[in-house]
Amino acid sequence: MTTAKKHPAKSRKELPGKFSFIDLFAGVGGMRIGFESAGGKCVFTSEWDKYAQKTYEANFGEMPSGDITKIKASDIPKFDILLAGFPCQPFSTIGKREGFSHPTQGTLFDDVVRILKYHRPRGFLLENVAGLRNHDNGNTLEVIEKELKKLGYKYDYKIINAVRFGVPQHRERIYIVGKLSKQSGKADFDWPEGSNKIVGIGKSIKTGITDHSISKHLQDVYIYKKEDGRPQIIDRSSNIPVKTLVASYHKIQRLTGTFVRDGETGLRLLTVDECKAIMGFPKSFEIPKSVSRTQMYRQMGNSVAVPVIMELAKWMIEDLKVLKSRKTTSTGN
Repeated sequence: MTTAKKHPAKSRKELPGKFSFIDLFAGVGGMRIGFESAGGKCVFTSEWDKYAQKTYEANFGEMPSGDITKIKASDIPKFDILLAGFPCQPFSTIGKREGFSHPTQGTLFDDVVRILKYHRPRGFLLENVAGLRNHDNGNTLEVIEKELKKLGYKYDYKIINAVRFGVPQHRERIYIVGKLSKQSGKADFDWPEGSNKIVGIGKSIKTGITDHSISKHLQDVYIYKKEDGRPQIIDRSSNIPVKTLVASYHKIQRLTGTFVRDGETGLRLLTVDECKAIMGFPKSFEIPKSVSRTQMYRQMGNSVAVPVIMELAKWMIEDLKVLKSRKTTSTGN
């Protein structure tokens, strides 16, 4: 294990942990930052992508464990809260057949289920794309809900736009929160609402950047081929939030992209610091030199909006009182 470098949660790591958590499908650690800010201690991390592992290690001083499907639940330390930004996959239609007892088998959500079942932590936070709500005509979310109820959790879900939490980006994601309860099933939690005050991207935009330019040819034949207001073009004066930053941003998509009026050709891609600002990462968050710009875009586009997680972590601990749920010391089921 390498020596931890300075990262956004560093100043809080010396504080006694009020609770412990694990960070699954961790990406570059956005959820970890949020829960460390609430006083938690991360006791286990899993992330299979080798480039995301490099960024995670650079900021937290530890290399995440790899593929969660190959890790036994018994090898994971005890913990209070499970965090997972699990990928959304089609759940097998065989799971809908009468008598089939494992409807999540073959999906990465199944790994969340088996770890919850084994450890029975006091709470969890799951994050996914907003489309999960209607994925596979609603069947995916229905299966998830049934599994969480069977596991003994009271849960609720909500689609939250990060723009309401001080992030200069429209980014809707679904968050599923649960706490261990004698009365399991769907509940109506009193979620944080955020603010109507919109933060614009302009103050985070740099000028005079020369190495992110989009060629004049590409601008002429693709970017500006139609006068339809696309893509979104921003500069220092832009007092608006940007469109959702996606993992495929490096492909320069005119319909969904946001580009900066700057650079040698008059138009360029976002810089790493601008991406961090868009996602709510602190300026001190490090992207190692060994991680390419393409991989950086993927990491930021796949990440969580950090201020949203910070607010949810605080809410789960203080208002939802996840840690006051029934505590179990069982190490199996």
